[in-house]
Amino acid sequence: MAVEVLLMDAVPGLGIEGDVVRVADGYARNYLFPNGMASAVTAGKKRQIEKKRIERLELLRKEKTAAEALAKKFESLSCTIAVKTSEGGKMFGSVTAAQVIEKMAEQGITLERKQVKMDAPVHELGVFDVAIALHPEVTASLKVWIVEE
Repeated sequence: MAVEVLLMDAVPGLGIEGDVVRVADGYARNYLFPNGMASAVTAGKKRQIEKKRIERLELLRKEKTAAEALAKKFESLSCTIAVKTSEGGKMFGSVTAAQVIEKMAEQGITLERKQVKMDAPVHELGVFDVAIALHPEVTASLKVWIVEE
């Protein structure tokens, strides 16, 4: 059975504050309500949250503009990671998102782990495109060069 709730805060996959969404009764009762993320739909609650929603939309618009500018900067950036290899050119270990974050920090760009989208660690030498999620609607591509040490 589904119930309509008014989101009091942004919930990934559902919406932002002020949205009225239909969710499973148990999800609302056991997760959203106890954590203060949603409340029952009433006219008073709608008026209360509408101002917060407008501010949030403006903030999201500004963040998206900044993320788009940063995405253009990523087009000209690359990241080179030197790894140890055997005589046959096979890598010892792998390159992970943590190493990409570390190398980007050396270039003055701070990234969080959840922003670097690598399906799996890289186990071979070469050039790879790594997706960087800068905003829910903006993704940049970073060239990562993996070379012998």
